[in-house]
Amino acid sequence: MSQDNTPKIRTRFPPSPTGALHLGGARTALFNWLFARHHNGSFVLRLEDTDRERSKQEYVESILDAMDWLGLDHDEGPYYQTQRFDRYREAVEGLVAKGRAYWCHCSPEELKQKREQAMAQGGKPMYDGSCREKGLGPGPGAVVRFKGPRTGSTAWHDQVKGPISWENEEMDDLVILRSDGSPTYHLAVVVDDIDMGITHVIRGDDHVANTPRQILLYQALEAKPPVFAHIPMILGPDKTKLSKRHGATSVVAYRDMGYLPEAMLNTLARLGWSHGDQEIFSRDELIQFFDLDAVGKSAAVFDQDKLLKMNARYMQAAEPKRLLEPVRPFLAQRGIQLKPEQEPLLLKAIPELTPRTPTLADLADWAEPYLLEQPVMDPKAARKFLTPASALVLARVRDLVAEIGVNDTQAMEQAFRDLAEQNSIKLGAVAQPVRVALVGRTASPGIFEVMDILGRDRVLARLAAAADLAKNPAETS
Repeated sequence: MSQDNTPKIRTRFPPSPTGALHLGGARTALFNWLFARHHNGSFVLRLEDTDRERSKQEYVESILDAMDWLGLDHDEGPYYQTQRFDRYREAVEGLVAKGRAYWCHCSPEELKQKREQAMAQGGKPMYDGSCREKGLGPGPGAVVRFKGPRTGSTAWHDQVKGPISWENEEMDDLVILRSDGSPTYHLAVVVDDIDMGITHVIRGDDHVANTPRQILLYQALEAKPPVFAHIPMILGPDKTKLSKRHGATSVVAYRDMGYLPEAMLNTLARLGWSHGDQEIFSRDELIQFFDLDAVGKSAAVFDQDKLLKMNARYMQAAEPKRLLEPVRPFLAQRGIQLKPEQEPLLLKAIPELTPRTPTLADLADWAEPYLLEQPVMDPKAARKFLTPASALVLARVRDLVAEIGVNDTQAMEQAFRDLAEQNSIKLGAVAQPVRVALVGRTASPGIFEVMDILGRDRVLARLAAAADLAKNPAETS
């Protein structure tokens, strides 16, 4: 029996904890996670925290919270680059020993002068390699540079963009170890990916220019480069780079606005990837269908309005129990601590509310009147509909509820029509005062559904309170 020697696929997501996880980073994390899950591989989480001044623990926690909210579980990690400095120095020492890197003693002032001189001569502001063959050792302010080839080209087949080639003369000898002993990005990321057995590097196409440098480092470290896949950047609806003017850019901001992770995942997945004409995907379907050959080369457009519509679809399709827990914090923001005895009422209300509530924050707003002892009256609605004339209507409706109950919506609807006819008024002149009495607002689901959700006793109590208020309209001002 033949044995498959193909290495197990391993992807990674390496955010820098210098800010919250933004939409571009979340899309990159999702594509890496989906690719690993699709191929029964492993997904590694690594925090590139070598920028000590800007990296903060609060951002680490924010990134981990966002990943957890999205359900992007990792198989290994999180690894921290600041805990691997000895390994990076070991790799640098090995490159110096093999003649693939060298110590550079050029001062910042000298480097600035070299760059300015090169530009004045019509060249690029590149390091001229003056320390390249001097055989220098460590010293104050010295750095280690990678000795890259001066001729030829570095090429690779990108899984998204296809064949790419880079002339080596376009790349100068990059610094791989700073004067303070810390590694630079290129050295650290390559050593990490080698040590962690990463087989596929899926990242934004702003990293394309980094790839030839990193391939050369892989070769110098005698390691096989991974497969690279550079996914298209994300633009706003106006086709400019996504920024705060297009709406929130961090994942946790959308969580805090009341979006569902399912809607966010679906939206992120569709930014640069497609599967036929299908628009809505379950998590299992995303894992089943995702592969790199369906990732497009063109920039993807993020539209917050489309995300809101997507979220509304998920809200309406969700089982009420699915929304019970995530809506709690939004109710708490409104001063409502959901009690166990209130849960059945809310579960009954949710199917009637979700067609009108595109986010969890909206759901909490619309659910509020059902969960309070008495609704908070909108003064404008009360002044308009809770009048002395409507007091008689409310009293009569209260008698009807006492007689018929609230569960037979057809019977109650007919009773409303009869009441309107008997008093020579429009049906709205009955329904709107009742609506304001029950929810304190002029908008709600169908009035008979509202009565059914609230239950007979609460409806009777609210109608009585509103009738009293209607008799004394001054109290509504």
